[in-house]
Amino acid sequence: MVEHQRCHGRKRSYWLEAEANGYVFMRTTTSDQPIQKVAASAGEQRQTPIITGASAPRLAPDGPGLEPRWTRGAKIAVGTAYSTSSHVWYTLDSGCVTEVYYPTIDSPQIRDLQFLVTDGESFFHDERRHFVGQIDCVSEAALGFDVTNREKEGRYTIHKTILGDPHQNCLLIHARLEAPPDLLPRLRMYVLLAPHLDIGGWHNNGEVLQVRGQTFLVAHKGNTWLALGATVPFTDCSCGYVGVNDGWTDLADNYRLDWQYEAALDGNIALTGGFDLSRGTGFTVGLAFGTTRHHALSTLAQSLSIPFEQTRQSFIRQWERTSRRFTLAAKSNDSELFERSVNLILAHEDKTYPGAMIASLNIPWGDEKSDDELGGYHLVWTRDMVQSATALLAVGDVSTPLRALIYLAISQREDGGFHQNFWIDGRPYWHGVQLDEVAFPIILAWRLWKYGALGNFDPYDMIRRACRFLICEGPVTAQDRWEEAPGYSPSTLAAHITALICAAEFLADRGDQVTAEFVCDYADFLESHIERWTVTTQGTLVPGITRHYIRINPGDINQCVDEDADCGTLMLANQPPGTPVEFAANESVDAGFLELVRY
Repeated sequence: MVEHQRCHGRKRSYWLEAEANGYVFMRTTTSDQPIQKVAASAGEQRQTPIITGASAPRLAPDGPGLEPRWTRGAKIAVGTAYSTSSHVWYTLDSGCVTEVYYPTIDSPQIRDLQFLVTDGESFFHDERRHFVGQIDCVSEAALGFDVTNREKEGRYTIHKTILGDPHQNCLLIHARLEAPPDLLPRLRMYVLLAPHLDIGGWHNNGEVLQVRGQTFLVAHKGNTWLALGATVPFTDCSCGYVGVNDGWTDLADNYRLDWQYEAALDGNIALTGGFDLSRGTGFTVGLAFGTTRHHALSTLAQSLSIPFEQTRQSFIRQWERTSRRFTLAAKSNDSELFERSVNLILAHEDKTYPGAMIASLNIPWGDEKSDDELGGYHLVWTRDMVQSATALLAVGDVSTPLRALIYLAISQREDGGFHQNFWIDGRPYWHGVQLDEVAFPIILAWRLWKYGALGNFDPYDMIRRACRFLICEGPVTAQDRWEEAPGYSPSTLAAHITALICAAEFLADRGDQVTAEFVCDYADFLESHIERWTVTTQGTLVPGITRHYIRINPGDINQCVDEDADCGTLMLANQPPGTPVEFAANESVDAGFLELVRY
C-alpha cells in the first residue's frame, strides 16, 4: 500500500521511505499499544509494513525535526489547582500556555500550547507572534487565569480561561473566538501542542486517535502519556516534525492543514487539531496526562464531562481556603496582592513530595536550551526554599514551613551539607557547594522552634551536622549566592553567622552546652573578620568614596590565607562568550552586604 503526501512541494511515499530506512510499522487494537517502530537488523530482509486491526496510518516523513528548544524563561503567570489530587502545574507567557509540569513539579512535559487562526486564503496567525494580550486571575486570588488575546490589527479576539482541574491531572482551557459577523464564518481555528515528554523534545511519539467516533491527539514517551481533546470535534488533525511538516509549517505554507499525517514517531514533534466551529465558537480544550494511553484518555474524558463553569467554581472555592488560614490577610492594605503572593508561593510546593518547594516554575534562557541540559529553576535550592518557607511563616502559615524543614532534613547529605540544587526525589543536579545553602535550614529550624511549631519533629541532629559542615568547610565558600565565584562573600557570611548563632541557642536549650559555646565562639570569630575580609579601602567606583563592601573577596577554599580585600582578581564563570571574565575584586559590588542586617 503506497500513499503519497505533499511535503514542501514534492511527492513522496512515506511507506517506501520507511522501508528504505529499515523500519517496519505495526498498528494494533490493543488499548495501550502505540504505533510501534521496529528497526530491521543488518542483513535482515526488509518486509512490507505489517498492519493489524486498522488501516495503515499516514506517517510524517523526514524526521526527527529541528533540534528542540524550550520557551523563554519569562513568565506572566504560573498556576495549579489547590487540591493535592491534581498533579499538574502550568505556566503562561505572551498569553499562551508554556511549560506544563506533571506528575511532579520538577518535570515539564510540554514546550507550549497555543491557538492558530487562518481565513484559509490570505493570513495565518499564531498567538505568540500576532496577538497582544491581557491577563488576570479568575478571582481575587485563585491561580487560574482569564486571558484576552487580540489580533494586532484588531480583526478578532480569543478569550480564554485557563485552570487546572481540581480533581484530575488535566489542564483545561475554555476558549471563545470573537469576530465581526462578516469575518467569523471564514475563520478556522486550530490548537498546536509541542510535547516535550519526560523533560525532553527528542524521541516523542504522536498519533491521531479515533475512539468510538471521537478524535483525540495523543503523545507518549516511555511511560508518560498525554491526550488532547475538546468539547467540540476536531475536523482535521496532523502530527508532524517541528520545522519540517508540523501543523504550524503546514498552515504557514498555504493557510490550509492539508498534509494531515496521522503519526509522527521518535522525534521533536507537534500535534495540531482544527476545531469544528459550526457548533459554536465557545468550547473547552483539555490536556490530560497519565502513565498509559488508557489512563490519559480516561482522565481527559472525565475532566471534559464536567461543565466548565462547574469546574471553575470548584477551583475558585478551593483557593479561597488560603485567605482564612493566614492571620495577616485582614491587616494587609492590598489584600488581593497579598493573597496572590501567598498563593504563588504555595503553588511551588510539590504534591507527591510534601515540603519540596522548587525555586521557580521556569527554565531560564529556555529558548536556547536543548535536551542536553535538563535542569532549570524547577529544582530545589535550599536558599530559595527557606526564603519561601520563611515568607509563609511570616503570614501565619506554620504547616508548610514545617513540611519544608522535614523535607530538607531528609535531603541533608551524610556530611551535613546540602547539594547545590537537586530534583525533588533528592538526586543532585549540580554538585557545587554554597555555604549559605547549608546555613539556611538551620535558620528555618530556629524560627519554627521559636514559633513553637516543630510539632513532634526534632531537628537536633540536622542542626549539629550542618554546623560541623559550616565550620569545617568555611569561612571561604566554594560558590557565592550567584553560583560562580569562591571566596569571602558578605551575603554568605551573613547567613553563615546567623545560622551558627541560632544553632548555639538551640543546642544550649537542649543541654549541649559545650557544643553551643564552641559554635557561638566560632560565629564571633567570623563576625569580627567581616570587614577585614569584605570591605575595600581603595575603592574607585564613586569619587571620594574609597571604603565600601565588595561583592566577594576571591579566596581558595583549600587555603584561607589571602584575606586582603584590595588585591584579589574576581573570575566570573557565567559571562557571555567573548566578554571579559576577570575583574578587580574591589571594583565589583552587589547588594549582598545588605544580608548582614537582614537576619
